[in-house]
Amino acid sequence: MSIFIIAEIGINHNGDVKIAKELIDVALDAGADAVKFQKRTINLVYTKEMLGSPRESHWGTTQREQKEGLEFGESEYREIDQYCKENEIEWFASAWDKKSLDFLDKYKPKNQKVASAMISNKEFLQQVAEKGIHTYVSTGMTTSEMISDAVKIFKRNNCKFTLMHSVSAYPCPEDQLNLVNILKLKEKYNCKVGYSGHEKGGLVISVAAVALGATSIERHITLDRTMYGSDQAASLTPDGFKSLVTAIK
Repeated sequence: MSIFIIAEIGINHNGDVKIAKELIDVALDAGADAVKFQKRTINLVYTKEMLGSPRESHWGTTQREQKEGLEFGESEYREIDQYCKENEIEWFASAWDKKSLDFLDKYKPKNQKVASAMISNKEFLQQVAEKGIHTYVSTGMTTSEMISDAVKIFKRNNCKFTLMHSVSAYPCPEDQLNLVNILKLKEKYNCKVGYSGHEKGGLVISVAAVALGATSIERHITLDRTMYGSDQAASLTPDGFKSLVTAIK
């Protein structure tokens, strides 16, 4: 069975297209099947109060400045789309709101992703499922009821999906990864189940997930774990990611 391997760039590009391209190169060199980003409409995803609160970053002293500094717009995604086409690697993104979901339509993605934080939003799940695009649904931060509700929505809309077992800790301690849940999800919902990992480095956990039947693996990648960003510490370096892909394939 072929395992679909996703290199999660997320916001590890730090708002710089040059870094994004370097991370795409890392995925290409390793032999990944796709790279993934995140897309948000800042004013819809966050409250005015939250955006106005203090946060020191490269871009200023407020949460708004930090969030806007990390967010790619149309010009950046046009460049990313062209670069991925030239290098024959798929890209897609997890949208965090309806406007971002519709924005991604213009790139005709083969896949889409629902982040853990969005799985409790049934209205948004319905909007995603109506696209009819195969969707990776992350199960971090969820209850069994939330997952069941999500599965019902995708099945009702005849939208293909893969549940992604995930534990929403960044990085996640290895004794909390609960990989046996891959088997439980497969048995309960009779669907494809993948693994989205946030543990520190290492290959054993992701390879074990494949051994348990995971049909896809998603791992964050970074150029350097000491770079700015909340996801960097839970990301694989270029050598680590290449070793992971080799081990899985």
